[in-house]
Amino acid sequence: MELPSKESLTIEFKSDVKRISDDVILDNVVALANTDGGHLFLGVEDDGTPTGVHRTHRDTTRLNAFLGNNTVPPIPTRVNVLWDDVRAVQVIDIEVPRCVSVEATAAGKMTRRRLKADGQPETVPMYPYEIATRLSSLDKLDYSALAATGASMDDIDPKEVDRLREIVSGSKYSDKALLELDDEGILGALRLVADEDGRRVPNVAGILLLGRRGALEQFMPTYSSAFQVLVGTDVPVNEELRMPMLRAIQEMDAMLRPWNPEHEYMEGMFRSSVPEFDRRAFREAVVNAFGHRDYSRLGRVLVQVSDEGMTISNPGGFIEGVTIENLLTVEPHGRNPRLMDALKRIGLAESTGRGVDRIYEGSLQYGRPLPDWSESSSASVRLFIARSAPDDAFMELLEGERRRTGAIPSLRVMMVLDALKLQRRMTLSELSETLHMSHAVVRGVAEHLVEAGIIEATGFGKGRAYILSSRVYARKGEVMAHTLQSDIDRIRHAELVLKLAREQGFVANRDVVSMLHLGDKQAYKLLRELVKEGRLVLKGRGAGSKYYPTGNQE
Repeated sequence: MELPSKESLTIEFKSDVKRISDDVILDNVVALANTDGGHLFLGVEDDGTPTGVHRTHRDTTRLNAFLGNNTVPPIPTRVNVLWDDVRAVQVIDIEVPRCVSVEATAAGKMTRRRLKADGQPETVPMYPYEIATRLSSLDKLDYSALAATGASMDDIDPKEVDRLREIVSGSKYSDKALLELDDEGILGALRLVADEDGRRVPNVAGILLLGRRGALEQFMPTYSSAFQVLVGTDVPVNEELRMPMLRAIQEMDAMLRPWNPEHEYMEGMFRSSVPEFDRRAFREAVVNAFGHRDYSRLGRVLVQVSDEGMTISNPGGFIEGVTIENLLTVEPHGRNPRLMDALKRIGLAESTGRGVDRIYEGSLQYGRPLPDWSESSSASVRLFIARSAPDDAFMELLEGERRRTGAIPSLRVMMVLDALKLQRRMTLSELSETLHMSHAVVRGVAEHLVEAGIIEATGFGKGRAYILSSRVYARKGEVMAHTLQSDIDRIRHAELVLKLAREQGFVANRDVVSMLHLGDKQAYKLLRELVKEGRLVLKGRGAGSKYYPTGNQE
């Protein structure tokens, strides 16, 4: 590995001219392991200048053994030697993996990495409350299943249990068997209780969902939520919702309605209304924010509606293994399994754990911009849904596919069509990279749409490209745009063949097949067209045929 130019959350420089202490080395190794892993470079100044490692740290085998023997659990570090030719000094690179447990030094000291306000990294102590955060992010601890220490069953509000019954009764996705149980039976069935010193008490999930207001303030001081509306620089709505979760979700749903205008859409002979923010997607996003937030840290679930769109945020980053790129494909798992399981059985959360799919569908089914999680960080998850009028032509396209197949188009189908709508023309590799799907999955979806006549394809293998079909462009009144897109291959392929012929003096059929991923017949047809146009000259016959640039082809 080359020496980086500056420090970051995963890169730390330590001067070793005067021999850095072993405790400082251990503190920084543990901190890296307790964050995202990374590299500790010994013998480098803070500005990135290599000044050399002390002679006592040059034995890499001994240093590696020291680190393993003085960390708990032992951190499997790798120690490498780097040599700086310019300054003729030796630098030690300690490679630290991101560990799947909470690490400490043998003396019991726990540290972590963080970024200061100026963006510079530092190593700081890890406090007891942060241990729960770390374990829950690693899917090692279900904080919502812990007993609410000091609480009693009297802290459960009977009115909130009645609210729970109303939600179960009105949802087609709920577990209706819950309606046959009394209050105590419902708490037991949803696993909202725990044992503490031989007593039956509410757990964290129970207090969050059904607790009295006083109980929330006493046992869950980190919990709060808010709803804001921004109109220009004015803030007409700024409501702090210090109330049980079920009520807070209902309140947010009601508060959004005045700020969620509807657009009219003609579907054949019928006129229907389409809300600016899909209500089902909004409900799923809010439930996810409450269900997956980190309750061991201060913060609030915030819904903020503005002129640009709506942002839904919650404390705590994505759980271990979940990234923006794999949101749609990663195996469903969350930070608070007990709480999410209860929300699913009540009928508020997607029972399959694929709530993110619903959020995407809420935008795609109306041809709107995709939901955006790009402002999320290790400290919070932020979802932005842009304000946008529905795309009537795209909705008509999806409706036509629904009529043809008798089923609502799948999320993958909608994503491929949306990508082609925006980019006009994309290769298999481009679609795969943009949609974060494997080549095999994208190919299957795309070829299905080709067979259905919804998109068209040109080329073979990696060079295969897709565009929306002529009938789709005709429906949108953009016939010229389709003509332009479909003509690109013919023009581009011809220019590439002529360029190769000029560079190597001639071109053969096999060269065209290899370069453009065409079949033998397609390559032959292209070459013959260029000969007919007078841009190439054929010499030879059969397998020995070669095509040379004409005299006016420089």
